Amino acid sequence: MMGFENHTSGNDFILLGLFSSSQISLVFFSFICIIFVMTVAENTVMILLIHRDLRLHTPMYFLLSHLSFMDILHISNIVPKMVADFLSGNRTISFAGCGFQIFLSITLLGGECLLLAAMSYDRYVAICHPLRYPILMNEHVSILMASGSWLVGKINSTVHTAYALHFPFCGSRAIDHFFCEVPAMLKLSCVDTSHYERGVYVSGVIFLVIPFSMVFASYVKVLFTVLQMKSSEARKQSFSTCSFHMIVVMMYYGPFIFTYIRPKSYHIPGQDKFLAIFYTILTPTLNPIIYSFRNKDVLAAVKSMLESNFLPNR
Repeated sequence: MMGFENHTSGNDFILLGLFSSSQISLVFFSFICIIFVMTVAENTVMILLIHRDLRLHTPMYFLLSHLSFMDILHISNIVPKMVADFLSGNRTISFAGCGFQIFLSITLLGGECLLLAAMSYDRYVAICHPLRYPILMNEHVSILMASGSWLVGKINSTVHTAYALHFPFCGSRAIDHFFCEVPAMLKLSCVDTSHYERGVYVSGVIFLVIPFSMVFASYVKVLFTVLQMKSSEARKQSFSTCSFHMIVVMMYYGPFIFTYIRPKSYHIPGQDKFLAIFYTILTPTLNPIIYSFRNKDVLAAVKSMLESNFLPNR
């Protein structure tokens, strides 16, 4: 670590990262690269499908397109820097670069929490109140939900980024993480950050606990409605869809809540890095699969796109 510190300027930070020079790390590094390519490809295809296929011009898929765009930005904010650091051996990041990572990360994390709650509301209305769906979830409402998620996420991120970077950092500037994340950076500060930590806790309740409670309540209502369906096939399909949705939602919210709700003194670097993998790398990969590619409309759109591109004479 001292070797890194001797090659940094006064304002630079050091990201200790996930990898060392061991052979096991090389395998894990390759896995992360594959995940990154898969995530960008899956979510890009999802956005293109929604844009070009009229069957997917509905509030649900409009929200999904924003989720896909957020996931592309989020994983691109973190993994390319990890790859560059591993290949070059230089793990420094500038003060401005760290600030940008924090800002974009919190914007997308907060925005996605709100967007997932909006998507769960969409599913609740579609299954529990299908006759009122055109009124409760129309194009205007979906645009408000998507734009609101982005706007509120940016406002929250601006406040947290400004606060997190204004603290003095004394001694080592080595962040024991694979990206600049607020809880990891607070451990480097040489002043009392308890007042700000209370603000992080309040923000965590607003952006994590409340939206997760809304998502959970929505899917509970959906499951009760599904269980009352007369068709066993419809029951089975709806139950399967809801179950997969809840699994990926818990993979996202669970580690995120555990990381941001705890006081600074309870944070363990190895544990924080492991938990962050779920909401920064794994869930962006799973989201298009769980929410989209298991859907008949999306599969039909994929088939239509392949036929139009590769079988033009048919």
